[in-house]
Amino acid sequence: MGQLTDAVLSNATAAEIAAAPLPEEYFAAHLRVEDATMFEGVVDKDVRKSLRLGHVPMPELAPDEVLVAVMASAVNYNTVWSAMFEPMSSFRYLKGLARQGGWAKRHDQPFHVVGSDCAGVIVRTGSGVRRWEIGQHVVVSPAYVDDQEPTTHADGMLGGDQKAWGFETNFEALAEFTVVRATQLIPKPAHLTWEEAASVPLCAGTAYRMLVSERGANMKQGDVVLVWGAAGGLGGYAVQYVRNGGGIPVAVVGSERKAEAMRRLGCEVILNRTEIGITDEIADDPKQVIRAGVRLGEMINEQVGRAPDIVFEHIGRPTFGISVFVAQRGGTVVTCGSSAGYQHSFDNRYLWMRLKRIIGSHIANLQEYWDAHRLFELGHIVPTMSAVYPLTDVAAACRLVQANQQIGKIAVRCLAPRAGLGVTNPELRERIGEDRLNPWRGLTTGSDGAEFGGQRDDPA
Repeated sequence: MGQLTDAVLSNATAAEIAAAPLPEEYFAAHLRVEDATMFEGVVDKDVRKSLRLGHVPMPELAPDEVLVAVMASAVNYNTVWSAMFEPMSSFRYLKGLARQGGWAKRHDQPFHVVGSDCAGVIVRTGSGVRRWEIGQHVVVSPAYVDDQEPTTHADGMLGGDQKAWGFETNFEALAEFTVVRATQLIPKPAHLTWEEAASVPLCAGTAYRMLVSERGANMKQGDVVLVWGAAGGLGGYAVQYVRNGGGIPVAVVGSERKAEAMRRLGCEVILNRTEIGITDEIADDPKQVIRAGVRLGEMINEQVGRAPDIVFEHIGRPTFGISVFVAQRGGTVVTCGSSAGYQHSFDNRYLWMRLKRIIGSHIANLQEYWDAHRLFELGHIVPTMSAVYPLTDVAAACRLVQANQQIGKIAVRCLAPRAGLGVTNPELRERIGEDRLNPWRGLTTGSDGAEFGGQRDDPA
């Protein structure tokens, strides 16, 4: 696989890794600019048709960057958006970044290496990097910020040049190597495997900012929190934060299989969205939205005795109007995305007359990521990984996420030769317990079937 890869996989010293020559190219999942119009007029924008696997050129490092050998990554919905070329082609983002000039010009390529989660080993550091060294095990925050912008020093997510790494930038994590700014690095939790650690950063950090941070809903003990899509990557972490923080999670799921996932997290209040009467069509009918909101409110009140103080939103169009309606007087709807449609409508009377708030939230700043990862190091929060795929089958893994067939996070093994590697604190792992660390392992099924193609490398 190459001298550098061999050095990393053999746990070589930092000096030996530094002495190994960089390859001129590396294997990566990527998009091609000539494919950007391939889905025009197509109903089923199957990401298996647009995601390519092959070698791309190794980029030069900027002074504030590190090169990471990617041991494992994970699939996020932003990779699905990229592979569908929605809401617009990601190549437009790369061209916009390149217009900044200097090192940013490298991002404008005829290919786009995607992926916003990473666990790996630092193999090179830029001349301006001080706090990180070759050989260190790290995970990566997907918040790509400009540290020379004043606003960044108040909150990195408010900076005008803040970008989502792996979506609006190039050379990212579904690959053998990735380029990362030093301001994105976090120490890898030593008790987690590579694939477990890779399933944490984006979703766990995003959910932390939405619920726990003072910049989000600022959840307090006793709060009732309605979590849409609770069996997804974001939802699984949201339910854990609510329980860990003394709140009451109300999980909305779409099947009994997903309800079982909630029970494995200790969630006691679980609602099936089909019983609420939610369909993609009701968003166009205000009366049906209110009816669904009334039904949902009655179901929640029957189980916990009050309306939600916080609604955790990332579904979008089919649910947003219901979320605004059902939240407690003075309550909060916090949203970080719209996987089912981003044109929302809601009855504003239930917002202004009942003094509710809508908070937009995006990824998390570096301090919030470090705070969230501390909870993993303590064993209070655990990964929501349900399956592991090899990089060669990443398109099948992305198709599962596109079709909403997964539970939690699907990890992708990149340079790691097999699942289960990367643990450097086995004592802590044993103390937390294998079952506790992997409550959802094996719940994503069908990944080796004809519908999606591909083959998990850890059949459960």
